[in-house]
Amino acid sequence: MDVTLHLAQQPEADELLGRSPLAALIGMLLDQQVPMEWAFAGPYTIAQRMGRDDLDAQEIASYDPEAFAALLSTKPAVHRYPGSMAKRVQQLCQYLVEHYDADATAVWKDVTTGAELLTRLKELPGFGPQKAQIFLALLGKQLGVHPKGWREAAGPYGAPKSFRSVADITDPTSLAKVRAHKQEMKAAAKTTGE
Repeated sequence: MDVTLHLAQQPEADELLGRSPLAALIGMLLDQQVPMEWAFAGPYTIAQRMGRDDLDAQEIASYDPEAFAALLSTKPAVHRYPGSMAKRVQQLCQYLVEHYDADATAVWKDVTTGAELLTRLKELPGFGPQKAQIFLALLGKQLGVHPKGWREAAGPYGAPKSFRSVADITDPTSLAKVRAHKQEMKAAAKTTGE
């Protein structure tokens, strides 16, 4: 994995996301209740605060929980809810250690179908069905992971140029299209009373 992603909108953070599967997974995990750029800059901030140029699942999993929460809480905080997200990041890394020998790419590298990959992603701590589909779409659209039926497994996020999620963001124009789509969805939800 060595591509350029444009999710954090910061060159150093995006570079890390493009070369580090664990950083991409953690960014996706953090992508809730905060602006997308803030979430996807999080892995870079964590790496910098740990004095590393990459993230290591084993190191994060075994990090003292209070110290790790403090690391994410230092201002500017990595997330709006740094304490709870620190716990989730550690749970994700512990899961990777226990099930994938601490290798994030092992989640997808030997899958044969999109359905199998979706199942694996949904098993990750903090990854519900929607988050799993969005990450599957990101893997397929930007990171070259194409098991049979990946677009179908990603649901509406797998459609080409759908501009529904981070999977479609490749530049400022596509970012604006994704933001517009999200605003339309929020407005529609308010109209229907959901």
